[in-house]
Amino acid sequence: MFDSLRFLHTADIHLGKTYRTSTGEADRYEDFFRMLGGIVSDAITEQADFVLIAGDLFHTGQILPRTFARTIEILQPLKDASIPCIAVEGNHDWIHRRDSVSWMEALSQMGYIHLLRPTRTDSGGYCFDPYDYQQGIGGHIEIKGLNIYGLGYIGTQAGNHVARICEAVTTTNNILLFHVGVWTYSPVEIGNMKPEEALPLTETFDYVALGHGHKPYIINAQNNKPYAFNPGSPECVNFGEEKYDKGYYLVTVEAGQYQHQFRPTNPRPMLVMTVNLDGSEHADQAIELFRSQLTEKLAGLQDERNPLMEIKLIGRIRFHPFELGRERLRLVIDELCSPLHVEIKNHLSLVTRESGSETEKKNLAEIEKDVLHELIASHSEYKGREDELVRLALAIRDQVLKGDVEGEELLGLLQEQ
Repeated sequence: MFDSLRFLHTADIHLGKTYRTSTGEADRYEDFFRMLGGIVSDAITEQADFVLIAGDLFHTGQILPRTFARTIEILQPLKDASIPCIAVEGNHDWIHRRDSVSWMEALSQMGYIHLLRPTRTDSGGYCFDPYDYQQGIGGHIEIKGLNIYGLGYIGTQAGNHVARICEAVTTTNNILLFHVGVWTYSPVEIGNMKPEEALPLTETFDYVALGHGHKPYIINAQNNKPYAFNPGSPECVNFGEEKYDKGYYLVTVEAGQYQHQFRPTNPRPMLVMTVNLDGSEHADQAIELFRSQLTEKLAGLQDERNPLMEIKLIGRIRFHPFELGRERLRLVIDELCSPLHVEIKNHLSLVTRESGSETEKKNLAEIEKDVLHELIASHSEYKGREDELVRLALAIRDQVLKGDVEGEELLGLLQEQ
């Protein structure tokens, strides 16, 4: 039995994430490595006994070699300090083709992380084999009398697996490392289980280290004692996360009692704003209205780093939305704040006809669909498939604008059709 120990619990690092269509691609790519580097440094300063990564170390399963090399560079100080880094695979880490070694497995075999992954019995049960340091794989690892069990992302049926998970554990002083969300707490719609499905874990595990969903939360047992912890992602990964706290947990264990402290991190500023251009008669008037509102909204920004921005344009205007080109808007934005990356969502409505008090209007999305539909319908071989192909074209457009999609994935979308 251990007297005391301490560990760091983080998740959803998303190394390799960037915006491939942005001039700030290189800086954004480094944001996630800088964040992990800061956590590694804190672990060494705090003399942590180990570090937990509860899934999604990488943004995609198929990473670039430079991402792998940079990851080794960031994790090297932990290895030099003999601080084990224990990890499970998240839904982003997972490689579906099992005929080759994954990057997570390679890191584990090289000793930079200890990857936990259980095996399954013929009857569907779980088997948490002791960690094999030579092979770099196992389901269970013991550190200073504390037993750490791990399983990565198992999808929407995770709640149905809880009983079998608990049945496979026969030790005491247990931690579970699990990449799963819990409904009502998790901000994402997939990969969650219900709170009542998670509750039996309290009988087997003293601390459940969650990942998945980039918002921090803590779940209490029936006696109001906290038992499950999700630190969220330490860096803002997607727009919408700017309203979440960002950080990780420093956990101290003394005489079997867990004390957790949320350590805030300092992610790159992410701004999501709505600009109302209602009533604009022409593009020049809309630009001036855009400038004045954006200046007002940026007045409180004090961080010197170039921000990430998402701007939603709304309102009814009396000129074609296409006249308000992204280039003109971007010139104004660059003049005011020089964002690292900006996404503009045009939800303007075009007033096309007035009859008494009735107004007919179309927003930009409807106009885009109409134009695409007309172009596709002009080819006889596509007759009868116009709506289907319009949806496909817009889906590809959205994926490219996000900057996360690989060429093979785009080809896969086309081949499915």
